Amino acid sequence: AIPGMTSVDQVISLLMTRWDIPGGAVGIVKDGRLVYARGFGYADAEAKRVAAPDALFRIASLSKPITAAAVLRLVEQNRLSLDAKAFALLSDLKPLVGATVDPRLADITVRHLLQHAGGWDRDASFDPMFRSTEIAAATNTPVPASAEAVIRFMHGQRLDFDPGRRYAYSNFGYAVLGRIIERVTVGPYDKFVQDAVLTPAGIHRMRLGRSLYADRAPDEVRYYDRASLSSVFAGGAAVSAPYGGFNLEAMDAHGGWVASTVDLLRFATAVDRLPTRPDILAGATVDMMTAKPPSPLWDGSAFYYGMGWLVRPAEQNWWHDGSLPGTASIMVRTGNGLAWVALF
Repeated sequence: AIPGMTSVDQVISLLMTRWDIPGGAVGIVKDGRLVYARGFGYADAEAKRVAAPDALFRIASLSKPITAAAVLRLVEQNRLSLDAKAFALLSDLKPLVGATVDPRLADITVRHLLQHAGGWDRDASFDPMFRSTEIAAATNTPVPASAEAVIRFMHGQRLDFDPGRRYAYSNFGYAVLGRIIERVTVGPYDKFVQDAVLTPAGIHRMRLGRSLYADRAPDEVRYYDRASLSSVFAGGAAVSAPYGGFNLEAMDAHGGWVASTVDLLRFATAVDRLPTRPDILAGATVDMMTAKPPSPLWDGSAFYYGMGWLVRPAEQNWWHDGSLPGTASIMVRTGNGLAWVALF
């Protein structure tokens, strides 16, 4: 317990009781200084292992601000343009034989992908990142489908809208960004993120997660979900949804990282445009990251999605949340010097 923070303890404990959440962790920063970090409940309920303040959790879509920062580092290094045509950078990932390619695919830019304006709408069609088994069969590749196999498959799917004409949240778009990072850097996505984003921010324990329980990282929590799904791995047996119900490895750039609240607060305060800690991005880059996308995106809205962050400009609040079976997460940066992360 931390003196003066009992109200936070009470709110989180009541939340977890109400929703029957086995374990969680919360961290808070004020003016660049960590003032609160506490674990709640169990990291592993069966083993009665309590959740440490710095326990590692799957962070789901909090991975997107990390990927956006990596892309912007490449822009700062003059190795990538935001207006570069995304699929021209992935010319090695060919469409499937016989596929009819939507000509608008050639118009999608890196900027469109960062702003979720690439042209895919999972509500109107589907989210290919959760179609591992079907896409592996269609591409004649091993299950579960890799991110590269998903991209090749999506070459043959018609876009749901013209690129840049509206916002539609897209896990797939960020998966494409991960592969662009690999082509530009000629190396693994996670290595560039570690070298260019995490290490400069003082983060050393973050890593890409793994799908199966046996492959979990040291100090990683156990995930619980009431649903069972057919495994996307060979055999297709019924499994607990967090362990084989989806291919976390293919989700690296949009939802695959494992981190602690303290790790994520180090990241948030390293891109926050506040004077309390040095940022890893130039001020002009952070301004671009949090700027409102061009019309007609978000016209008439009090908030918008910039590049990896939702932004409410009136209060200068930025945030992102995330969800996977077994995981819920949120990261917030406010204009008055507060930042907080909660992982459950």
